[in-house]
Amino acid sequence: MTDAYVAVEGERVIEARCRSPGTTRGELVFTTAYTGYEESLTDPSYEEQILTFSYPLIGNYGVREERFESDRVQPNGVVARDLTDDVAKWLREEGVPAVDELDTRDIVTEIRDTGAMKCGVAAGEDVTERDALDELAQCKHMSEHTDIGAQVSIPEAATYNEDGDGPTVALVDCGAKGSIIESLVERDAVVHLLPYDATEEDVASYDPDLLFISNGPGDPENFERANQLVDSYVDELPIAGICLGQQVVASALGGETEKMEFGHRGVNQPVRDLRTDRVVMTTQNHGYTVADPGESLEVTQVNVNDDTPEGLENDDLGIITRQYHPEANPGPHDSLTFFDDVLALAEEN
Repeated sequence: MTDAYVAVEGERVIEARCRSPGTTRGELVFTTAYTGYEESLTDPSYEEQILTFSYPLIGNYGVREERFESDRVQPNGVVARDLTDDVAKWLREEGVPAVDELDTRDIVTEIRDTGAMKCGVAAGEDVTERDALDELAQCKHMSEHTDIGAQVSIPEAATYNEDGDGPTVALVDCGAKGSIIESLVERDAVVHLLPYDATEEDVASYDPDLLFISNGPGDPENFERANQLVDSYVDELPIAGICLGQQVVASALGGETEKMEFGHRGVNQPVRDLRTDRVVMTTQNHGYTVADPGESLEVTQVNVNDDTPEGLENDDLGIITRQYHPEANPGPHDSLTFFDDVLALAEEN
């Protein structure tokens, strides 16, 4: 019995099976990862999106909280070919609508052909196609979520590894994955996690050795305060950024960003270092990219598939950013040395 519907742009409605009831809407995107579903589902960069898994079976090794990247499921809804009972139960407990028993290959192909789409989902005993279409009609483009940072950032500053002997890092939380904090703490850094709208005075109060802009969801142009922080501290502090953080740094220094057609989401994105010609495999989750880095930043790494910038640097200013996730939970771990390089800049400062 059909008890769920997925409506996509063009008002096409796809029948499905309800695994977690409710109605929701968001940008329909896909990930190619075949492991790491717990990490993906708790990644704040998926806020305001409907996450489609291209791998057919999701949940085959259970649900373990120690793998979570945040304290809740972040996507607005979940679409899969087959969700196990463990994952379906978790999503019901979280109140996140989820559906399966539909052709995710068809959905992924459509996204690749037409780009990420607005989407409406309705799941449960009494829902109709009209419910899904009504959600679709109310769905916004990602750029219209102008204060999305407030949905994923901590409300007040928090400190990790207060007695650490390493550099002091001011990490601006635009939707930071927990593994970024863990990667810094493992290297004995003192990490002050600051809200996405922290001021210059907030940062200065911690006397940091490094300003670090985190990953996060949505359009980097909507993170105005983070842009201002970079502009204020450039040439005063070393600056690092991951994912959205790279886009924010580039934008603040005169570069340009743009929406990608369907983004990079998965654990098998190849990246080439232009200085060494070495290729590493990376984990990625982003729908925006740097279109033009401007005159202050050098492109040091590119995506092998489409040549989009994956690494930006300025040795004189002490700036180093990555579009991918070097902390890479669940993997691969080819690029973990990024954190060593970043903290070396902070120690020099």
